[in-house]
Amino acid sequence: MRALPAAVSTPRGERVVEAAFFGRARIEGNDVGYTTISAAGSHACVLHWINNDGDVRPGELILIDAGVEMDSYYTADITRTLPINGKFSPAQRSLYMLVYEAQLAGFAAVKPGAKFSDINRASQEVLARGLADMGVLTVSAEESMQPEVSLHRRWTLHGVSHMLGMDVHDCAQARKDQYIEGIIEVGQVLTVEPGLYIQSDDELFAPEFRGIGIRIEDDVVVTEDGCRVLSQSLPRHPDDIEAWMAHLSR
Repeated sequence: MRALPAAVSTPRGERVVEAAFFGRARIEGNDVGYTTISAAGSHACVLHWINNDGDVRPGELILIDAGVEMDSYYTADITRTLPINGKFSPAQRSLYMLVYEAQLAGFAAVKPGAKFSDINRASQEVLARGLADMGVLTVSAEESMQPEVSLHRRWTLHGVSHMLGMDVHDCAQARKDQYIEGIIEVGQVLTVEPGLYIQSDDELFAPEFRGIGIRIEDDVVVTEDGCRVLSQSLPRHPDDIEAWMAHLSR
């Protein structure tokens, strides 16, 4: 995060952030685990934005999806969405808190004996309710959660979890009954990563919400009674993020 001032003052500042992370990954581990996503402003609404050639502007958010591959070849996969100037605007904070609550619901769904798909459903239910409360759904949250409706998916775009191992998307080619509909077991490591993406031209939202993309992603290990967040040392709540960024800027 100490690279943000340089990123703001440099054309294509997204690459300043990407380069800073690459340097730390090579020092602290073996390499980056995958191509870093450094997506400022509306670029955060593009899944897997890896051009990283945009400007970094105060007042906008930057979504950083990155992970260090260790010498063991196991990798992290973590996303944080941060206010470039260190403070969330009211609109940014309200959307962020919706994603934050969705992630908490996803964490609560991770437990031995549950279905892997339960994680996605728990988070998506929170996002659907939030979008319904904002008045952008033409149906209820409950109706939107029906597979044949799924109106909320216009803004949530992706699933909420994947297994994590030597492959970033571990077991991605596994049979549906053994993965998506499979049973969660103690010792498994997976991500919980809800997101919300409001495109710049989405007139269903007020202007202050447009062009905002938010994802919060953490890695968890399944325990006997739930899960432990392996990446919990990185702040997630907006108050903690603002305090963290203020500390790093001193």
